[in-house]
Amino acid sequence: MKAYIEHPASSLNTRLFLTSAVAALAIGYGAESQAGATFKIDDTKWVSVGAGLRSSFRAQEGNAGATGDKWNNSFNLDNIRLYLNGQIHKYLKIEFNTECPTCNSGGQIHVLDAIGKFEITPYANLWVGRMLVPAERRELNGPFYSAVYNIFSAGTPFQPSDYNLTIQNNGSSAGSIGRDDGATFWGAVLDGRLQYSVGFFRGLRGGANVDDNILYAQRVSYNFWDVEKNPGYYTSGTYHGKGGDILTVGIANQYQEDGAGTTASPANFRGTTADVLMEKVLPNGGVVTFNGEYKNYGLSNGFGQVERDAATPFAPGVFGMFEGNAYDVSGMYLFPQKVGIGQFQPYLRYVNVMPSTSSGREVYEGGVNYVIDGHNAKIFAAYQYGDLLTKGLATNFKSTDAGENASQVMVGFQWQI
Repeated sequence: MKAYIEHPASSLNTRLFLTSAVAALAIGYGAESQAGATFKIDDTKWVSVGAGLRSSFRAQEGNAGATGDKWNNSFNLDNIRLYLNGQIHKYLKIEFNTECPTCNSGGQIHVLDAIGKFEITPYANLWVGRMLVPAERRELNGPFYSAVYNIFSAGTPFQPSDYNLTIQNNGSSAGSIGRDDGATFWGAVLDGRLQYSVGFFRGLRGGANVDDNILYAQRVSYNFWDVEKNPGYYTSGTYHGKGGDILTVGIANQYQEDGAGTTASPANFRGTTADVLMEKVLPNGGVVTFNGEYKNYGLSNGFGQVERDAATPFAPGVFGMFEGNAYDVSGMYLFPQKVGIGQFQPYLRYVNVMPSTSSGREVYEGGVNYVIDGHNAKIFAAYQYGDLLTKGLATNFKSTDAGENASQVMVGFQWQI
């Protein structure tokens, strides 16, 4: 595993933000720091801790609350996460991460990940608890390891586990922040080139799912060039050239009987995705990166054909999943020269969302990343334009939807340790 890949979900690569003295007291041992990443307890036991922060400013033309030709302005605390990981046996690990999904309205700390890990062989491993549901690369990148800062903002529709920020048991939630309670088998064969993950989760809680049907999730990907090195079944949207030449294609699918709709009008949910990452290190040291994603969501039993003007996904007893197709493509170039303490990485992005019951919506985005320390420290600025900004994704999808093109500018900051 390459040391620069520091997923918050990875206990192997998370750097410490506590001092050795504090950690030693907390652990009860004379903890020994190794390479600034792990406090060793004995030959098999260790603990690591860390933190991640993302904060942004956004200004949108004609957004709700703005008057006349004024823009709506907002400062946002997008993410604040604490990471705690450890190993208690050669084959047994534990992970506990937190998030503050409601920080923009005061904030409460919630459980993000709580995973017990059986990691025995590269070919087959088992995680149990609360974790990311196998899905497309965007979901498995998460916000901290995507190539584009606002990958979830004005992007393609969410999977069921990402439709609500907090877990509810009233038929309006199938997990939160891409996570759900369940189990995932994962591994890799053919020298690591063929990677797979198969998961079983609660999915929709209550509402349409009166029989407590399980949500099934699968993902398989193949590395044609160099093999991607990530913790578990997670992914990254770019390696900034430090992962070699990457060409990986992935296919994922999720299915749950009665996984959407209402008690009176349930629907079986199916979400199929395909994604590709291509990253090439050029002879001059520059890095070209391309990300592509396609989604096809289907709902049976008719609920998806209802014009849901009042049925928002977060209303009690209602889980109004998207139905239709969507695309998200982006390309970027990392300049080899350092300017100050970082490197510039300009990019272009296009998103097209085509609901089955309303008109399509799209957004164009151009921006630049200032990469200081890979995914651990970077700054970004972007400009977006399109009707996806005004129509949105989360609600309604009516055939009578109307939305004018609007502009949005964003500046974001990301730190991890």
